[in-house]
Amino acid sequence: MPTDLTLTAESVRLGGAARDRADAIDQCGALLVELGAVEPGYVTAMHEREASIPTFVGEGVAIPHGTDASRALVKRTALAVIQFPEGVDWGGQTVHVAIGIAASGDEHLQVLSSLAGVLTDPERAARLRSAAGVDEVLELLAPATG
Repeated sequence: MPTDLTLTAESVRLGGAARDRADAIDQCGALLVELGAVEPGYVTAMHEREASIPTFVGEGVAIPHGTDASRALVKRTALAVIQFPEGVDWGGQTVHVAIGIAASGDEHLQVLSSLAGVLTDPERAARLRSAAGVDEVLELLAPATG
């Protein structure tokens, strides 16, 4: 994956279900492992990060990721986007989209910038939560060009 972090269809799962926040984080981590982006130990670090700093960012979205120390377990920068239509309790908030982040540098900041644009626009945030197709998710989270 290039350093500008192109989000791919393989990184997106729609229509997921999770028992709880820990299960949702496990699923994001497993997808990052499946994508070849991280070592399996990174998933544990994602739970450690969540325990110290909750990753809910608003509008039904959370961005679980590892600790600074776990960057050594990152093979390449990648995102894992999982939609949970029924929602997942995230420490008192309801999450419909979890975006797992694996990054050893700052490559993910472009996507986070795009995500911030989605989250500050209630209509676009609703589209992300209810997206019926992978292409719509890719379009919404594509880094702004210009």
